[in-house]
Amino acid sequence: MDASVVIVGAGPAGLMLAGELRLAGIDVVVLDQLSQRTGQSRGIGLTPRTVEVFDQRGLLPRFGDIEMSSLGHFGGIPLDFGTVDSDAQAAKTVPQSVTESVLEDWVRELGADIRREHRFIGLTDRADHVEVEVHTPAGRRRLTAAYLVGCDGGRSSVRKAAGFDFPGTPATTELFLADIRGVDLEPRMIADRVSDGMVMVGPLADGVHRIIVAERGAPPQQRTGPPPFSEVADAWKRLTGIDISHAEPLWVSAFGDAARQVTEYRRGRVLLAGDSAHIHLPAGGQGMNTSVQDSVNLGWKLAAALRGTAGHTLLDTYHSERHEVGRRLLANTRAQSLLLLGGTDVEPLRDVLTELAQYEDVARYFAAKASGLDIRYDVGRGANPLLGRRMPRLDLRLGTGAIASSTTLLWPGRGVLLDLDGTPYLRRRAAAWADRIDIVTATPQDVPASSPLEGVSSVLLRPDGYVAWVAPGSYHDLPSALERWFGPARHRSNTVASAR
Repeated sequence: MDASVVIVGAGPAGLMLAGELRLAGIDVVVLDQLSQRTGQSRGIGLTPRTVEVFDQRGLLPRFGDIEMSSLGHFGGIPLDFGTVDSDAQAAKTVPQSVTESVLEDWVRELGADIRREHRFIGLTDRADHVEVEVHTPAGRRRLTAAYLVGCDGGRSSVRKAAGFDFPGTPATTELFLADIRGVDLEPRMIADRVSDGMVMVGPLADGVHRIIVAERGAPPQQRTGPPPFSEVADAWKRLTGIDISHAEPLWVSAFGDAARQVTEYRRGRVLLAGDSAHIHLPAGGQGMNTSVQDSVNLGWKLAAALRGTAGHTLLDTYHSERHEVGRRLLANTRAQSLLLLGGTDVEPLRDVLTELAQYEDVARYFAAKASGLDIRYDVGRGANPLLGRRMPRLDLRLGTGAIASSTTLLWPGRGVLLDLDGTPYLRRRAAAWADRIDIVTATPQDVPASSPLEGVSSVLLRPDGYVAWVAPGSYHDLPSALERWFGPARHRSNTVASAR
């Protein structure tokens, strides 16, 4: 075969997936039809959950100095994301182009094969492999792989070629986006509803402003390219009274509020991640962030299937876990679309929600929705609230005396069993999985009394950072959890170190 996995699309979803697979030692080829990155950025910023994800792979320092903020919104209603328990704040000023640059450098260092000017044409899903037709600079070529993953965006050619159903609602409104220079505009970081629509202004680097404008009642147009800037400037003047026609447009785009999701994230040996699987109004920048998290969920499961340590039952949890996340994403962005783009008839609803958002519990609910911090997977029954949630950052003193964190232990992309009580019996029970997980004995540092980690003696982390088992609190025993998430035990005579 040409590769174990062929990924179509070198955007954030495709690159993140390539990195996750390479951490697991899987050979991967990434195809992209562009000769180089565009440098354009539909997405600006990282949600707290994505900041956590990048932190658990050691990627945050690669972004340099980034501005963090706890402020956000839900449909234009201001929120403080600090009301939600998280190790991280949102990164407000990170363009998607920077994220793609960081991820591409990372996956190249890990040995991923990125092939540009390779356009996907078609596929044939065989019983034991996938054949991928590609147009390359040298002509048409056929690649073979064990699996094919479409990360090629909302108009995904992979999705269409594989016959995925993509139900939902079509766009009803067209929005313009433009990055402009040479004009001084007052920031409007949260959507500003004006009499006949909605406008936003966000300052970027080097005197550039990003503007978004939507005129109420403006239906989507059948366009073969980006709209002329004059059309954007005219709409801006009609809504705000401000003339920006003299500005220098660096990038202009149009998008809509369509909401669609595939009915299944996997068909045989073809899978979808990111915008290939779900499209929606990009309220709060949730699209790119959800796409990255799709890939982090999929990568270790696909690697386990390829290594033979876990079968299709584990791989099937990619759909069951992420399809539900996508469904809830579409629900919240459709609600935000109504709040942002609706007419005067939604004002009473906005007034009520704005008043309710003053209550901390309500603000926490909306902030968790918009940030992805409310995600909880079904990992089995138990009383501990950590089960199925992402592990909070925990500072640890290892047996060597060194200080580490639960986050840094996840950098290699492996599962982690944290023995927080120094229990040899626990380590012996997990020893047969030592080829797939790191068994770490450590003493927790400064656990607040209110933390769900208070009184916990051991925690099993999946490679994506979610808690699969905890003691006390899980109704299943440790071997059952290990087998469910890491496959059957391999009885080996190797000695497991009690600390790393």
